[in-house]
Amino acid sequence: MTTRAVHTKHAPHPSAPAPAPAGEGVRTGVRTGVGAGAGRNILTAVALVATVPYLALKAAWLAGSRIGIPDGSVLLEAGTFLTVANAVTLAMDACVILLVLVLTRPWGLRTPAWMLTVPVFTATGLLTPILLGFPGQLLVRALGFGAGPEAAAAREPFLDSWVFLVVYTGFTVQGLALAALFVPYARRRWGRRWQGVVGERLPSPTGVVAAAAASGSLVLGALFLHWAFGGTAGLSAEQAAAHSAESAAGSVAHAICVLAGGAGALLLARGGALRARWPLGLAWVGAAATLAWGAWMLIASLGPQLGQGEEPSIAAQLIYAGQMVTGSLATAVVTRFLISRRES
Repeated sequence: MTTRAVHTKHAPHPSAPAPAPAGEGVRTGVRTGVGAGAGRNILTAVALVATVPYLALKAAWLAGSRIGIPDGSVLLEAGTFLTVANAVTLAMDACVILLVLVLTRPWGLRTPAWMLTVPVFTATGLLTPILLGFPGQLLVRALGFGAGPEAAAAREPFLDSWVFLVVYTGFTVQGLALAALFVPYARRRWGRRWQGVVGERLPSPTGVVAAAAASGSLVLGALFLHWAFGGTAGLSAEQAAAHSAESAAGSVAHAICVLAGGAGALLLARGGALRARWPLGLAWVGAAATLAWGAWMLIASLGPQLGQGEEPSIAAQLIYAGQMVTGSLATAVVTRFLISRRES
């Protein structure tokens, strides 16, 4: 996770509408939505308020404002690509508002599964590395290991420092609030899917897919940790020179996500006596983060580069593609597991 992701960031089987199939956990006659009560109302308000800073900044930039953009910033020279990116990411964050309504209103329980799970999976993938990495970066800075004011002043102007603090704090609050709203919703609607233990092994082809996901996660996890400790394999000279304790925290966050995805996929495929919610949670979160950030970074690397920095290396693009492949394999295992639970 890099701080330059701010300008372009943001950063799951179809089913028929209600009445739901037996065992899906949707209760008819519910008039109060999921997790009714003061706690749910507070979480709803928090999630909605957390979208305001990012939406306000993006709207201001699209309207031509320079708020948060210092003199000499490469953002002032960006053209159509950045305008489109800002519009897309504004729309993505605005979708959080709709997602909150789906998770908290009575009609949300009747929403077709794919219309909910796809954006939730995407939001999980984009926000989880921020939830892990941003607090780590703040801690590193508080302990005195982060880049100081002198180092920040020496870098090429990009965005005012307060922009990163405000935006990533908003993303962190969004992620926590959405998770707290989604878990009770999912328990009510699909709780049967993760009740009990994992059980029998999934069919052999799924086991092969899980093994491939686990192997890919080990390679990627080792690479992220290599970067965290100052390694430069696969990085351009500019990326290697930008290494800091703060960027190391982001690399560790991505390593945790990719290893969780591989481990969860393997546990789901192998079966056993573990309670299903733990490997399913690992696989869901890890697969989403690996796939979403791999896709995000690959798309960014293929677009116009801001300023006069180096073009991303072919090795870096292959690594991003490897993230996408590994995340896709783990996602396939999660999907097969959930389908097997629906059929049982």
